[in-house]
Amino acid sequence: MTDHQQELRVDKNRWAGLLRRVMVEEQISIPWEVGLSFVSAGEMAALNAAHRGMDRPTDVLALGTDDGRAPRADDEPRLVGDVVICPSVAAANASDRNKAVEDELALLVVHGALHLVGYDHIDDTDAARMQGREQELLASVLVPSPPTAHQAVP
Repeated sequence: MTDHQQELRVDKNRWAGLLRRVMVEEQISIPWEVGLSFVSAGEMAALNAAHRGMDRPTDVLALGTDDGRAPRADDEPRLVGDVVICPSVAAANASDRNKAVEDELALLVVHGALHLVGYDHIDDTDAARMQGREQELLASVLVPSPPTAHQAVP
């Protein structure tokens, strides 16, 4: 778990915990390893250009490594891949959608994790399936974000 950006403070433990819970919910066989990184807009633009040919930052990239079919010893972890998130892009998207940044970050962690385990949104059917699973996971595993100054505490 790494944080290579200064734009937005992120709770690394919270997001790593959410990523772990998604892997458990998706029944990824143990042992496994997944990386989670938070990067600046510049670093994300470079990664997006290198991996997708788009020279601009994006909110999340999922860089898969092992789809589970590679041979390995029983005690050797499956290197599932890496989820890379750009908090500054996430914050801008959250603002555009009138959402809390924490809720947007949670969606990106889940979205990236689902890409690593085989979900995609290339066509409408796949997109609906992935979005449905995202909502199920968010509802079942997400710990509500702490109230902000703009939210009332129940």
